[in-house]
Amino acid sequence: MIDKTEVKKGKYYERFDAYSRFLHVLVITSFISLAITGMIIKFSGSGIFQTLSDMMGGYAVTGFIHRVAAVVTFIYFGLHIGYLIRKIKKKNSKFTSLLHGENSLVPNKKDFTELVATMKWFVGKGPRPEYGRWTYWEKFDYWAVFWGVAVIGFSGLILWFPEFFTSLGLPGSFINIATIIHSDEALLAVGFIFTYHFFNTHFRPDKFPMDTVIFTGKVHIDELKSDRPHEYEIIMQDPELQKKFGEAPPIFLRRAARIFGFTALTIGVILIVLIIYSMIFLYQ
Repeated sequence: MIDKTEVKKGKYYERFDAYSRFLHVLVITSFISLAITGMIIKFSGSGIFQTLSDMMGGYAVTGFIHRVAAVVTFIYFGLHIGYLIRKIKKKNSKFTSLLHGENSLVPNKKDFTELVATMKWFVGKGPRPEYGRWTYWEKFDYWAVFWGVAVIGFSGLILWFPEFFTSLGLPGSFINIATIIHSDEALLAVGFIFTYHFFNTHFRPDKFPMDTVIFTGKVHIDELKSDRPHEYEIIMQDPELQKKFGEAPPIFLRRAARIFGFTALTIGVILIVLIIYSMIFLYQ
């Protein structure tokens, strides 16, 4: 239970609007559903995943849930693209505005510089970089989703509608190729999200046991100043951005964020353990 005394006094800054937080909830829900059902199918020869399938109602139900989660994935991807288009129109700017600038998620020279500086900081050879709105690892996470939706999503569609795609002239061998791509890329994505992403976002010492900002949308000004000094500096020079300062997120939202977040983290960690166990069991 979260008590009001745990809330820091002072101003909070809204880093993520309600729409972005809603999309992230869709991402988490659909990804975990895809991960569980997908690994059940991939490791169908493992007894522990067979048990999970039985608990969910069998492989027919597992496959149905997998396809529903896939539809949700395409929905949130489309909603995000629409969100970007609306932002461009609202600011009366060009598409190229997304490719550069402080708020751009496109990797640039500064990200490489911060990567090198971070490596030096890890071994005590330099100061911690003054991160801005987006760090290099967050940009990597972002584009990993685009890669996943494109590669895993398209190969999944081929497996879902094989008759349609072969009727377009694709040889039958493409079904086998799609199976390999879909299965192995999905395993890579699950391993990446539940290890690399979990550590960088929640398990690193300064965020452990979890960072709830993506759910509440707000971060305390002291934490923002310490964690992202460059972003803080830009905010303090822009009156429009300063309008995003306000009170702490409501207690019900903080509680919901903790419950939902910890549930997702627990499922992810357990799934990674089961995957490692199954790989050892199947390939010994």
